[in-house]
Amino acid sequence: MNDMLQFYEKKLVSGGLTPKDAPILGFFDADIIWNRKNSVTDELLPFFENLNINSLLFSKPAEPYNSIINYLAQNTQNGTIFPKDCETKTFLHDLPISSSLLNPQTLSLLKERKSVIIPSSGIITYGTVSMEQAIVTYSSVCFACFVKFFSDFLSDAQNKRLTYEQKRVFKKAVSCLDILPEFNNSLVKGPFESEEIVILAMDEAGREVVEKRLVDSTFGNISCCFNDVLYISQTGSFLDNLKGFIDPCPLDKSSCASITASSELSTHMEIIRLTESTAILHGHPKFSVILSMDCKYSDECNSKDQCHRKCPYERDVCGVPVVSGEVGTGVFGLVNTVPPVMKNHKGVIVYGHGLFTRGEKDFNQPFLDLVKIENMCRIEYFNKIKQLTGL
Repeated sequence: MNDMLQFYEKKLVSGGLTPKDAPILGFFDADIIWNRKNSVTDELLPFFENLNINSLLFSKPAEPYNSIINYLAQNTQNGTIFPKDCETKTFLHDLPISSSLLNPQTLSLLKERKSVIIPSSGIITYGTVSMEQAIVTYSSVCFACFVKFFSDFLSDAQNKRLTYEQKRVFKKAVSCLDILPEFNNSLVKGPFESEEIVILAMDEAGREVVEKRLVDSTFGNISCCFNDVLYISQTGSFLDNLKGFIDPCPLDKSSCASITASSELSTHMEIIRLTESTAILHGHPKFSVILSMDCKYSDECNSKDQCHRKCPYERDVCGVPVVSGEVGTGVFGLVNTVPPVMKNHKGVIVYGHGLFTRGEKDFNQPFLDLVKIENMCRIEYFNKIKQLTGL
């Protein structure tokens, strides 16, 4: 069991989410097992005793997340951070704050939310079924705060209301960003000739996307069509560890294998149906998401707070179409908004959510487009900031 905890600790550190030796992970089997014991583990015991959980994660975030989260926590009202990205709105709703682990409010908040931010100390979250749930939530909090901080900074720069402290945190965060990723067209070449090669190619592409820090390991999904079967990553799976977590879903829906497939299965299937693509990548690269939320129509729009569901305008970022849409197959589902636009484009950004790219033979083209679009968005973002502030 301790090997499992060490595996997840390594994943948090290698993903740039936590500093080395910072995460404390606990798992309840017959007894509570910790990846390490210290004074904090005693403070964490009451959460196992009072919540219906089997796993717990508490850690200080790595930079730039730590400075960003502390800034947001200190500059919010009512003790709650309200990110505007689609994932947070859908799954986390908001990010509550508490003064310490020992504050009774922390336990109370965790009974209603999946995580609590303890300023200058860390983020606490849990899993009711598996440790993966805690990892996903922790990653989601870091992502949501990153997107909110840089989105707010752009908005405040446009409206000339930046503060000295905001600029200070911005400069520190920028100094900690990863370098722009590159791609050398080195993935397995298609067309693929067997199911075994399809799974190998999917696993390779998913791992590469994470290793280049384009997305966190749980933020996206990947699929490949072979012999009228769509192979797609399972919901909640780690993109850098897909072997054993890929579902074969016949295009004619003659199998129930899709029951554990990604929640965006229907969108992938419709993209396959409407295009000549066989390989699809979907991820949540940060600056694509940030710029998708920068809208010149915001002052005149009557759909505020519904932007992620039904944006009334045709928009683009760096020439890449931006569409609205929710996960699923409802009236405003991504299945109805993304595939029609992808008929004429290799990539589409979903407002506040992420990026879809496609390829006709293998994952080289969609991976290249994912890199190019995210890099264009990041460069465009900082060009905007420089024009507005000189930073």
